[in-house]
Amino acid sequence: MPDPLVNDPRVILIDLLRHALASVAPEEADMPIMLERPRSAAHGDFATNLAMQLAKRVKTNPRELAARLLAELPVSAWVKKAEIAGGFLNFTMDSLAKAGAVRAALEAGDGYGRSTAGGGRKVLLEFVSANPTGPLHVGHGRGAAYGASLADLLAFAGWDVTREYYVNDAGRQMDILTLSTWLRYLGLRGIEVDLPPNAYQGDYVRKMAARLAENQGSRYVRAAAEVLADAPGLPAPEREDAAARNEREAHLDALIANGKKLLGEDWHGVHSYVLAEQLSDGRGDLEEFGVYFDVWFSEKALFDTGLVARSVTRLEEAGHIYLQDGAKWFRSSNFGDEKDRVAQRENGLYTYFASDIAYHLNKYERGFERIINIWGADHHGYIPRVKGALRALNLEAERLDVALVQFAVLYRGGQKVSMSTRSGEFVTLRELRHEVGNDACRFFYVLRKADQHLDFDLDLAKSQSNENPVYYIQYAHARIASVFREWGGSTGDLKTADLACFSERELALASEIARFPEVVEAAAQDFSPHQVAFYLKDLATGFHAWYNAERILVADEALRNARLALAAATRQTIKNGMNILGVSCPDSM
Repeated sequence: MPDPLVNDPRVILIDLLRHALASVAPEEADMPIMLERPRSAAHGDFATNLAMQLAKRVKTNPRELAARLLAELPVSAWVKKAEIAGGFLNFTMDSLAKAGAVRAALEAGDGYGRSTAGGGRKVLLEFVSANPTGPLHVGHGRGAAYGASLADLLAFAGWDVTREYYVNDAGRQMDILTLSTWLRYLGLRGIEVDLPPNAYQGDYVRKMAARLAENQGSRYVRAAAEVLADAPGLPAPEREDAAARNEREAHLDALIANGKKLLGEDWHGVHSYVLAEQLSDGRGDLEEFGVYFDVWFSEKALFDTGLVARSVTRLEEAGHIYLQDGAKWFRSSNFGDEKDRVAQRENGLYTYFASDIAYHLNKYERGFERIINIWGADHHGYIPRVKGALRALNLEAERLDVALVQFAVLYRGGQKVSMSTRSGEFVTLRELRHEVGNDACRFFYVLRKADQHLDFDLDLAKSQSNENPVYYIQYAHARIASVFREWGGSTGDLKTADLACFSERELALASEIARFPEVVEAAAQDFSPHQVAFYLKDLATGFHAWYNAERILVADEALRNARLALAAATRQTIKNGMNILGVSCPDSM
């Protein structure tokens, strides 16, 4: 029978149904019992398809089974009405059950809504992982907000979460940034070498070069003729054909090769300097945004430990690698990819794909039961080749989930904001945060499902109006704080308040509070923190409607305490939900 101390009506109902199920079909007593909230209030507070699920197993009419379950359902003061609707059982809860969520929120405090669904299982969440070649931009911001919120959501739902940033510190892009900074440095030292159009052009490169010149003097100065030695010429700027693009890449690669030759070990010094500068900038930007990582994983470490070579060798020994034109190709087309992929080039260098295979192998070797990658939507085609490599390595590809994040488009005054210019400047995450604030950034970024297009309205995000959802929710929290400042009592005294005097409006708000644990579990299961954002909007709407209709600090002590308890439970639920999303809850606005 249900524990009378339990305040969660779902737990009560499941216990009641479990008792009925044991009587009706003892052999199926352990089958899962699912509850959902009907779309229409006329159909009660909860519904279950248990009879329909049971009918499939015992091959009996669902309505007949529903009637038998209903007949065996123990009597409970929590259940006001139970009825059959087709093969469903619908339940209307007593006001005691609806008000129970208020007491549950007050008793659990910051833990209200916390779930054990994750079972303490280890999950690795890798997100952002932007190349450290420049400031984070607004696109990275959405991935950061989504990843951080999802990590906090999963932790709240009982998972053991590790947050990881994969640092691409071993690839060609870092060589291009190193070259770009060095060429700007040479210019500051009086050595003029034109920066290639496909190098990094941003002002941040000039700033790094200026610091390099200030700290290192003439240490890295080399003659322009040496820098340009044997480099193929650049095509005319107006040429945009494939051949022209290849010529520009060849020119860039020649300058990189010359730089490595001319600087020797000093090339690594410049490389390390620009990497440290960009990682420090990115880390600082993210931490100011409330986004933290447990692990910063170096791509270079995969090469230093020999894991990249070992991964390709394992694939080769398993028969999944073949030689063609001197290169080693992975048979990814055998695993659902559109074509095979190069793992090691004819010059002996491994591809980015090879290091990615090694990185994922490392994730599995670290013992994570669930692995989640958060990638930009443009990486959709990359999923089958990575999962194919995992299957080729005899790893459970099903343990890997990839969540795709669409780009965010900024609007100001109803007009689309230009995100970048030909000079290499773009709207950075830091600029966006400074314009609208961290709270609006974090909330607006997760206000839509991650794989859906997001229009970010800058004017709305800055407005102090009911149309701004983050302001609307924060205002509800601030209103409650104002009431408690006026009252001056202790919230601890409200845990024993008599909630039997609740009106239908108050019971409706209590029922909304009761939904929070359900929202947490569903959102965690679907990797969808936007569900928490939607829920908080609904909760704030319910609170504002009640607040505008009723006075909380009335003369009647019992009624006042009951209403204060409801307000305190609402405030606690808002706070817990906003914490998941990384948004603050000010006590005054």
